[in-house]
Amino acid sequence: MAATRYRAPAQGGLRIAPLDDLVAIYHRASGITHLVVAPVPELLEAMAGEWRTLEALAGAFGLAPDERGALTERLGELVAAGLVEVG
Repeated sequence: MAATRYRAPAQGGLRIAPLDDLVAIYHRASGITHLVVAPVPELLEAMAGEWRTLEALAGAFGLAPDERGALTERLGELVAAGLVEVG
């Protein structure tokens, strides 16, 4: 069975603007603006236009195996918000 993969919109699909502790992300395809905090912008950048597995993302961020649950939760939230697709 193939691992679940995640992808964020390619460059230009999102407009990202830092606002103090928050970051505003405008999703051009839906016209919706989301307010997020770290590590969401960094996750979106790591997946911009490219499919990534949970393992690849965890490795890119140096997460230990016991920290992957939080990453799985964030990815689920991003999918539910429409900022990330699953493939």
